[in-house]
Amino acid sequence: MSGFTQNDQVAINTIRALAADVVGKANSGHPGAPMGMAPVAHVLFSRFMRFNSKNSKWINRDRFVLSNGHACALQYILLHLAGYKVSMDDLKAFRQIDSITPGHPELGVTDGIEVTTGPLGQGISNAVGLAIAQAHMGAVFNKDNFSLIDNYTYVFTGDGCLQEGVASEACSLAGHLKLGNLIAIYDDNKITIDGDTAVSFTEDVEARFKSYGWEVLHVEKGDDDVAAIEAALKEAQKTKDQPTIINLKTTIGFGSLKQGGHDVHGAPLKKDDITQLKKKFGFNPEETFAVPQETYDIYNAAAEKGAKAEADWNALFKQYSEKYPKEASELTRRVEGRLPEGWEKALPTYTTSDAAVGSRKLSETTISKLAEVLPELVGGSADLTGSNLTRWKNAEDFQHPSTGLGSYAGRYFRFGVREHGMAAICNGIAAYGGLIPFGATFLNFVSYAAGAVRLSALSHLRVLQVATHDSIGLGEDGPTHQPVETAAWLRAVPNLAFWRPADGNETSASYLVSILSQHTPSVLAFSRQNLPQLANSSIEKAAKGGYVLEEVENADVTLVSTGSEVPLCLEAVGQLKSKGIKARLVSLPCFEVFETQSREYKLSVLPSGAPILSVEAYSTFGWGQYSHDHFGLKAWGASGPYDQVYKKFDLTPEGIAKRAEKVVAFYKKRGQPVFSPLISALDDISDE
Repeated sequence: MSGFTQNDQVAINTIRALAADVVGKANSGHPGAPMGMAPVAHVLFSRFMRFNSKNSKWINRDRFVLSNGHACALQYILLHLAGYKVSMDDLKAFRQIDSITPGHPELGVTDGIEVTTGPLGQGISNAVGLAIAQAHMGAVFNKDNFSLIDNYTYVFTGDGCLQEGVASEACSLAGHLKLGNLIAIYDDNKITIDGDTAVSFTEDVEARFKSYGWEVLHVEKGDDDVAAIEAALKEAQKTKDQPTIINLKTTIGFGSLKQGGHDVHGAPLKKDDITQLKKKFGFNPEETFAVPQETYDIYNAAAEKGAKAEADWNALFKQYSEKYPKEASELTRRVEGRLPEGWEKALPTYTTSDAAVGSRKLSETTISKLAEVLPELVGGSADLTGSNLTRWKNAEDFQHPSTGLGSYAGRYFRFGVREHGMAAICNGIAAYGGLIPFGATFLNFVSYAAGAVRLSALSHLRVLQVATHDSIGLGEDGPTHQPVETAAWLRAVPNLAFWRPADGNETSASYLVSILSQHTPSVLAFSRQNLPQLANSSIEKAAKGGYVLEEVENADVTLVSTGSEVPLCLEAVGQLKSKGIKARLVSLPCFEVFETQSREYKLSVLPSGAPILSVEAYSTFGWGQYSHDHFGLKAWGASGPYDQVYKKFDLTPEGIAKRAEKVVAFYKKRGQPVFSPLISALDDISDE
C-alpha cells in the first residue's frame, strides 16, 4: 500500500473484527456496512478528519455524518479509537437500555455524534445543512489571513439513503448552491435489506449527481485500495465550487462467509463465521473486543494532530480578536449560544386599536423586527415566500456568489419546492451551532416534512417551522390544502411546540418562546384570514401556552380555543351572556408550553366547577385532556370562501353558542360535580 503500512491494514481489520463483536454481543444490528466501509473509515479518520476528541464542540472541527445510520457500530468504534468519551464498555453495551451507544446515532447521547441518523436519507440531508452553515459562518466571519471557519463536512451514505426522496431534495439544492465543502462517500455495495439492488434500484447514480451539479469520483476497489481512497479524498478537497460524491465500490460484510449478500446486512454473524473471520485477519478467535496497541497509536496520533489544530486555531482567533474585536465578540456569543442583550424588546405589541390582519402578516412583521436584532436568525421558504411572508426588507439571499443572486453571507434561503429537504437541512444548520434556522410552507405541507420534523424534536434542535394557511380558513384551495389532522400529530410529537396564535401579542409570544427554547423545535401556525387584536391578550400571558382571556365568576361554561377560532368564541361569549349564560374564555396557543406550567396555574386556567368546551377548526383528536366536549371537524374541509366554509361546519359565533348551551344543559341535567379534565383518578389517589 503506497504511503500506508501494515499497521494501517491491522487497524482496518480491527474495525471489521470489532464490528462483528459489537453487533454479536448485542445480538442485534448491522455488521455488513461497517465491515465493508472499514478501509474508507480508517483513511478518513486517520488522515483527513480534523477533530479534537477532548473538545468535541470545537466550532471549526470537520463534521462527520453517518447517513446510513444502521451502520452505527462503525461510528461508535471510530469514536472509541479516536479517544472520544466512548469506552470499550460502551461498545459492549451497544443497543442496551440507557447506554450511550443506542441502536442508531443520537445527537446529545454520544460524544462526537453531530446529528441523529437512522431514518434513511436524513443524514445526508443534515450534512447539506451543516455545509450551508459553514459556508454562511465563514462568509460572515472570515477575513483576509483569518480563515476561522473553513471545515469540511464528510458524510457516508448508501443505496438506501439515496433512494429516499428527502436525499434527492437536499442533494439537488446542494448542487445548486455549489457547496464545495461537502464530500459524500457513497457505499456502493449493491445490497439493501430486500436483497440485491437489481430488484428495485438500477438508476445511474453518477449521472444523477452530475445532473445535480456535483463532482463525481470513483474508487473501484474500496475493499483494499486505500491509496485510491486517499487520492479521491484529496481530489475532492481541491474542488471548491461543487459538492463531491465518491462512488466507492465495496463488498458488504467483507471477510464474512456471507460477504456480498443481504444476509450480512442486518443480522449478527454466526459464531463460526466470526471465528473464521478473526483467523483470516490475524486475530485470536477466542478474544473479543481486541484492539492492538498499534491501532490505538494511529488514532491517538490523529487526535493529537487535531488537538494541535485547535490550539493553532485558538492562537489565530486571539490575533483575530485583536484586529476585529467586534466580530470576535459576536462569533463567541453565537458559539456559546447566548442571545443578544435585550433582543426581545424588538417584539411588537398590539392593542385593540390596531387593525385586524392575518396572523401570517403578523408573523412577517415579527420576523422583520427579529432579523434586525438576531443576526443568527436565518431561514426561508419552500417556494412560498410571497404566501408565507417570510422574507424581510433588504434581506440578501444565500447563494453562491458566481450566480449574481446573492452570496454565502445571505440569510434568506430559497429552498424550492422541497419541504422535507428544507426541514432536514434546517436540522443540520441548527446542529452546526451559531445559527437559528427557520423553514416555511403551508401547515398542510409540514406533513411532507414529517420525518425531519420528528428528528428535530428527538435531537432537541431549535428549528422553527413557519406554517401559514393554517386551517379551513384558507378557503378556496379546499380540502387538499386544509390541514384538518396536522395539528393533532404535531401535538403528539414529544418535545415539539405547536403554536397557533390568535392575535399579534400571541404571535410575538410564539416567537419569544420558540427562540428562547434552545432544545425544542417549534411549528408556528398562522392564518390567511384577518384576525382582530384581542383586548386582554399579552406577550407575557400567551408565553405560558394558555391563559384566561375572559373571566367571570360562577361560570356556567368555559370555552377554550386556539388561533382564528378564539375571536369567534369571544363573540359567542357575548351571545351567551345575553341569554343569561356565564361563559369564560381561554386561549390555548401551545399545549406543549402550557403543560410545563405548574398544576396550580393550569387548574386556574381550566378549573373544576363548570364544563369545558373546546373549539377548533381541526380534528378534535387530543382535546380530551383539556375539555369535556369538543367542537371541531369530523371530516375533511370544503372549497369556498373562508366565511362560507366556517358556516358550513357551524363554526360561527352562533354555532359555538348553540353548542355551549347544549353542553351547559347536559351537565346541569346530570346534577353531578364537574371536575376539570386536568384532574385524573391518579391525581386524586396521589393527593390522598
